Amino acid sequence: MSLNRYPRDMRGHGPNPPDPRWPGGARIAVQIVLNYEEGGENAVIHGDAASEAFLSEIVGAQPWPGMRHANMESIYEYGARAGFWRLRRLFDEYRIPLTVYGVATALARSPEQVAAMAESGWEIASHGLKWIDYRDHAPEAEGADMAEAIRLHAEVTGAPPLGWYTGRSSIETIRLAAETGAFAYIADSYADDLPYWLRFGERDQLIVPYTLDANDMRFATPQGFNAGDQFFAYLRDSFDALYAEGAAGAPKMLSVGLHCRLVGRPGRVMALRRFLDHALAHEGVWFARRIDIAEHWAQAHPPAPRERPSEMDRAGFVARFGGIFEHSPWIAERAHALELGPAHDCAAGVHNALARMFRSATGEERLGVLRAHPDLAGKLAAAKRLTAESTAEQASAGLDALTDQERARFTALNEAYVAKHGFPFIIAVRDHDKAGILAAFERRIGNDGETEFGEACRQVERIALLRLKAFFGET
Repeated sequence: MSLNRYPRDMRGHGPNPPDPRWPGGARIAVQIVLNYEEGGENAVIHGDAASEAFLSEIVGAQPWPGMRHANMESIYEYGARAGFWRLRRLFDEYRIPLTVYGVATALARSPEQVAAMAESGWEIASHGLKWIDYRDHAPEAEGADMAEAIRLHAEVTGAPPLGWYTGRSSIETIRLAAETGAFAYIADSYADDLPYWLRFGERDQLIVPYTLDANDMRFATPQGFNAGDQFFAYLRDSFDALYAEGAAGAPKMLSVGLHCRLVGRPGRVMALRRFLDHALAHEGVWFARRIDIAEHWAQAHPPAPRERPSEMDRAGFVARFGGIFEHSPWIAERAHALELGPAHDCAAGVHNALARMFRSATGEERLGVLRAHPDLAGKLAAAKRLTAESTAEQASAGLDALTDQERARFTALNEAYVAKHGFPFIIAVRDHDKAGILAAFERRIGNDGETEFGEACRQVERIALLRLKAFFGET
């Protein structure tokens, strides 16, 4: 029987992201990418079926099958001939290190630019073999291009790439890159403001997410930036928001994406300069290459083994969680058959799956769960026959150390409550002290049956959540 599992991770770092502990206590890491694609774009002269149609001054351009497109080719040539050098002078002036996403065939056609990248101390990551779309490629064909890109990159630059970004990727791109074992990080994700780990087989792969919003590509897309001021304002606001989060104790990473033929134009480069001035006017800003961020994250936050309930088989899942709802393993059995995924690999995730099965059960089944709970400070507690969870919970509120008067009061309340409602009084004792439990007991015993049944079910769910948080070490 195949499991119903959802592969996408909608939780990520969760509500409390880790402190990246950026070097020097920086409040933000700013990472700037320069995409070098010129000479690697679609072109008949490169052996492609049609001309390029993406990210140029000709917004909405269409491919020209079997034909060279002189205007398009010259726009890309501008990026290599003029835009690159303008940007190199700017970043050398500011002494800000970059990561280059270099298309291997483009780098091979630009030896002077490659030499300049190395002289400036820039990281040259791989941007694939050619600047083409891989959505329709078979995995074998994409993997072959990936291998050739790594080979050619090392031949042209003198070293294999440590980072990978396809960009126009397929659903298999990250897996294929990870399975090479060649990369300190992969950037084909836009899923977070911090790096994160993905597991492929026995290997953990670091993902350093990229950006499509703080990116000059929006100068060349519909509903994008029409002027440099819009680009500057967007970068400034992105920086200010993340800087404020960092100042509040939750530092993040800001990625900025650039292209030689786009922001390298005179009418746009001043917006980039204004942004750099704005960022440099703040304390605690770490300008870093992506490889620097990857190496720091791997040291500060190495991958850690953890329970993944969504990957457990049925027996393992029930063994772990069958007792979360008191003596009711059928809830875990049913929950295991749900569409589980990475978002369920935490207390809230497992709780949601279990609670769904409890809520959708028949009234008799839920009543059975209520009746499976022990009396508070009752005979089972005295005989030390409670489950380990119930023993710890009752002890946390001091119910294992009652005076004779308190014990007599609980006994009387227990008997009256069960006689009226048909199940024991249930309350999440970890939320209360002894006095609060007694007060709730005396108040709720007067509820009508339907009201108290609903409240008891809510308390059962609350108890389950607290047990799961303890299991996962969450607060």
